[in-house]
Amino acid sequence: MMRVVIQHRRRASSQVAGPLFPRGRLGALTLAVTVALITALIMPVLLFPTMFTMSPRNAISLREEKNAPLGAFLGSDGAGVDRIAPFEKWLGSTVTVGHTYLPGERWPAIEGGNGFLDPWARWRTADRNRMFVLNVPMITPNEDGLNDEVVSSLLRGGAAGAFDRHFAALAANLVKAGLNDTIIVPGWEMNGATYNSRCRPNPEAWKLYWRRIVTLMRAVPGARFRFDYTANRGRDAVAWPDCYPGDDVVDIIGLDSYDQPAGADFATFISEPNGLQAQADFAKEHGKPISFPEWGLFRNGDNPAFIQGMHDWIVTHDVVYQTITDYCPHGVWRCSGNPDSSSLYRRLFSGVVIPPAPPVTQTPAPSPETPTTPPPASTAPSPGAPNPGMPNPGTPGPAAPGPGAPAPASSGPPAAGPVSPSPAPAGPSSPPPAEPPAPAPSPSPSPAPQPASPAPSPGAGAGSPSPGPAEQKTPLAPGSGTPPPGARVLARATRL
Repeated sequence: MMRVVIQHRRRASSQVAGPLFPRGRLGALTLAVTVALITALIMPVLLFPTMFTMSPRNAISLREEKNAPLGAFLGSDGAGVDRIAPFEKWLGSTVTVGHTYLPGERWPAIEGGNGFLDPWARWRTADRNRMFVLNVPMITPNEDGLNDEVVSSLLRGGAAGAFDRHFAALAANLVKAGLNDTIIVPGWEMNGATYNSRCRPNPEAWKLYWRRIVTLMRAVPGARFRFDYTANRGRDAVAWPDCYPGDDVVDIIGLDSYDQPAGADFATFISEPNGLQAQADFAKEHGKPISFPEWGLFRNGDNPAFIQGMHDWIVTHDVVYQTITDYCPHGVWRCSGNPDSSSLYRRLFSGVVIPPAPPVTQTPAPSPETPTTPPPASTAPSPGAPNPGMPNPGTPGPAAPGPGAPAPASSGPPAAGPVSPSPAPAGPSSPPPAEPPAPAPSPSPSPAPQPASPAPSPGAGAGSPSPGPAEQKTPLAPGSGTPPPGARVLARATRL
């Protein structure tokens, strides 16, 4: 009986093993080949373990890499929309993000009426894959150099509902225009000192005011807006996390990231307090994606290392959209002074996802270019006049000569950055007295606002928001000749 059981077990085991390793010479050969293959795979790991160690660079390259929806700020009004097609042709890729700024001198402009948004609405609604991003001032005037006392008072008024109807009107106008899914950026760069919509004078009132704006705009029938909390990267007048209004009223954590200060490398931009890594960590902690509504060259000239660094950061993070600010002398499209950065930008963002690469060596800063073409006579906003001594932002255009920036005036406007009068409301002539033209928002590297009158623009004087890097750590102080804070300034700013 025992012999029968043993023979049965031998027969069963041979039937199982038979298909893997046949008997005879063929089985021995199969076994030898299998052992050789396993040895060939294992031995290199045992002999050279350092070759297979996961370095930080290798770890980054294993992340999902994708180019976020791409945009380029090419102008605020219809001319900016017209430049998108030639920019796409130059880049060899599709622009899916339209980005502009509402003029911030008067409340009617912030309501988005008078046809300002019409060209953007036509562009956005022509393709369901496109998105529209709109920066919205929280205070008017937004670039008039109001001191902290006045700004604090206006923020308290906004938090109490003094300006509700303007934001409700903006939401209704956006929905009516087919822009009901707009990404809205209220009070951008609130941690700085460039704009009157800043947080520093009264952080608690600023947060309450933001919450009120979001609640009002979301309540408009048909609205599907997303709200982007966008600060200036790095150190500034106040740490941007201190102004955060709450997860329930924020959809995206944005950061404006320019190549400044001079001499800094991209590793510094990542690790600095309130820098890129801080943004990524904060967004992860709060369960939000991130964005870069403004980024571009600035203090370090033609610097492809910065372009490479931003690309690598974007493709390895959860970025909803990114928009390069393209104006001369700091742009990459039609600025001849940045050939290396321009070439690299085209290669990296041409639509083909390229894995992160080592940083490119920095090159010396070129001399800034000065645009010479005058702006067209138009009722739409046009690029503003730069402050004296500041970089002169020309605006790129298609093959035909595009509108440039007007020549600097003898003294700069009170806003920090390029400012020019904004268009009067559309329609028949207004009854006298007409309101003065309003400068539109224009983030710019001006160290401190100085009082002056806006430089007149040829034709129908028009103001245009034209973003640019805001100087970091710039204190805000009223210049000599600025009217003291009081009833007159406050009444003008709060006029409904």
